[in-house]
Amino acid sequence: MKQPLGVILAGGLATRMGGGDKGLLPLRGRCVIDFVLERLEPQVAEVALNANGDPGRWDRYDLPIIPDAKPDFSGPLAGVLAGMNWAAEQGADHIITVAADTPFFPQDLVPQLLLSAENENKPIALAATRDGGKLWRQPTFGLWPVSLQENLSDALDDGVRKVVQWTDQHGTALAEFPSTPVDPFFNINTPDDLAKAEVL
Repeated sequence: MKQPLGVILAGGLATRMGGGDKGLLPLRGRCVIDFVLERLEPQVAEVALNANGDPGRWDRYDLPIIPDAKPDFSGPLAGVLAGMNWAAEQGADHIITVAADTPFFPQDLVPQLLLSAENENKPIALAATRDGGKLWRQPTFGLWPVSLQENLSDALDDGVRKVVQWTDQHGTALAEFPSTPVDPFFNINTPDDLAKAEVL
């Protein structure tokens, strides 16, 4: 398998933060997305940013900016599809997605997703963490085959919005990551979360 391409999902509306781009929020004198890039870039062949609206606000990062493939803010799956479409143009077979507001995700995310998909012989792999014995899927952190782009486009047109509703139709491996001492998929949704991230 070729080294996958990386896609940072930043296409949401950030309503709980009062709007704006969560990836551009200040964290320890930098932006949240700086921490995301630091962790993702060494793990993939190239990185693109899935973001809607004026792409100029991301100019400082010199990344390909890919808007949602569907016009109605239809959630993370629209960003996954945009990433698939971009990757197909690059001749890539797979993409890895991460969320723009999650600065602590694992530095071995990509190899673990690839290994899980291979070991379980599944086309898709999602990250997961365990809490109280239950395994929780992290649906914005996944390995996605570009070959499913047409199927995903059709699913979005049919009104599918929940990531796991679509992934369950195709078979999904789970890569489990430890949730201590810090939840690696802690994401910044509110001002209180941002304050907690400063401490973490």
